[in-house]
Amino acid sequence: MFDLRYHVASLAAVFVALILGIFVGVGLSGKGFVSDAERENLQASIDALRAERDAAVARVQNADRRGEALDDFADSTYPDLVAGLLEGKTVGVVFVGSVDQGVAGAIRRTVADSGGRVALTRALRVPLDSEAVDSALRAEPDTRELVGVDNRERLGRELARELVTGGPNTVFDEVDRVLVEEQSGSSTVPLDAVVVARPASPQQGETQSLLTGLYSGLAAAPVPTVGVEKSEAAGSAIAAFHRRGLATVDGIDQAPGQVALAFLLAGARPGSYGIDDGATDGVLPDRPLVTTAREE
Repeated sequence: MFDLRYHVASLAAVFVALILGIFVGVGLSGKGFVSDAERENLQASIDALRAERDAAVARVQNADRRGEALDDFADSTYPDLVAGLLEGKTVGVVFVGSVDQGVAGAIRRTVADSGGRVALTRALRVPLDSEAVDSALRAEPDTRELVGVDNRERLGRELARELVTGGPNTVFDEVDRVLVEEQSGSSTVPLDAVVVARPASPQQGETQSLLTGLYSGLAAAPVPTVGVEKSEAAGSAIAAFHRRGLATVDGIDQAPGQVALAFLLAGARPGSYGIDDGATDGVLPDRPLVTTAREE
């Protein structure tokens, strides 16, 4: 899996070689089409292309074997790498759009394997129903100042603050019915870390402004916050997360991504990690130093 881009490049070389070989072969098929000397040169070119094709096939096979070996290594070392990193920690998970069960399961396993627990999961309904949200906010004096298109980013920041602190949930209590699609766990528990995933397509207008405030608010919170997505996700959210200050991990459905997530939630240096092009800081951050209180 670590050699995916090289794998694709090798496959491309194979197909190019095959196509060129076919066209050149067609040109040679007619007698008298080229001179003997030219035919010899073209035949040499075909032989060279065939050699390159065979070498490319061999590279692909070697890359597959190396990728499988690296995946096996990551799977076998994963439990030891993450053990105890989140001991006693509470983690919140926010989905923008409907819950992706595969991503949710990977997050829960990673947190549990690291000694922590997912205390809250919320899925936000997008795109925003502007009229319904404003109507809900007008219901209470404490939330009326958040009404209106110009306050969407501020609303997102308030939602981020309430999510992390665990209450009082003044804003969430008012907009829950129109903004929250699904929720599990307790919203009154302070969180030690937050994970964000965006199964929904990229948003625009008021919804985009709300999400800008949400991501920025979470990034400014005094706890680790990480944006994640699975491998080969359609409409990647990594760039949007990164622009708003969140640490990011792609490939959360694979062992390397799960290790990176555990490291970041435990306090590793924020950055953009994974195996895709957006992972500008490498596959994994350095493992954080986790200390435990000495028993007396």
